[in-house]
Amino acid sequence: MTQRVLIIEDEPEIAAMIQLHLDRAGFQATICDNGEDGLASIAAHAPDLVILDLMLPGIDGLELCRQLKYDAATRVIPIIMVTARGEESDVVSGLEMGADDYMVKPFSPRELSARVRAVLRRRAGDLPEVDESTAVSGIQVNTDRHEVSVDGVSVDLTLTEFQILRFLMSRPGFVRTRDQIIEAAHGPHVVMSKRTIDVHITALRKKLGRAGDAIETIRGVGYRLESDVIATEP
Repeated sequence: MTQRVLIIEDEPEIAAMIQLHLDRAGFQATICDNGEDGLASIAAHAPDLVILDLMLPGIDGLELCRQLKYDAATRVIPIIMVTARGEESDVVSGLEMGADDYMVKPFSPRELSARVRAVLRRRAGDLPEVDESTAVSGIQVNTDRHEVSVDGVSVDLTLTEFQILRFLMSRPGFVRTRDQIIEAAHGPHVVMSKRTIDVHITALRKKLGRAGDAIETIRGVGYRLESDVIATEP
């Protein structure tokens, strides 16, 4: 089945260029030129992935991303942000809301097509293998159901946070560099500030509560998940 990509972009030339290259790459791409129409299109027929411009008339891209990730019916739809602004704060804000990747204009249409494939592969579970249901340090991850719990209590993670946790849990006790985590969470060949991973780890620790202490910072290198840290109530 052909995978559907919704392009939400208000610059007609850029939107048409993206649509042309995605169609050539085997996707079914459609265009909305504002956030309101984008939301209506998603509600009518949810796409497999959204390419979202941050600078939109009406509802801007960050607010639209927030709404999609807040709604249980749409939060699993992967989002690639497209922005003319390369400031880290804009990118981090989008990623904190749950966006999966970003590209700064101008960009290569071929690279965008590759990013779309990479995000969809990750959504399908193409990550280092862990069992269907794996528990480490009181953290339970069910990959088939895309669920996480700590001591039986459900934890709501963004897709990127889930991918990072799954990657760390695939080899407890092994140090993962920030570059390795970026590749596991966002695919190969993604240029991203390593500070962005630190932001995701901070949010992940907070959501995991006491079990978040199991994610250890290895200064100057990256992170590892300690398998001997037990989450207990005081």
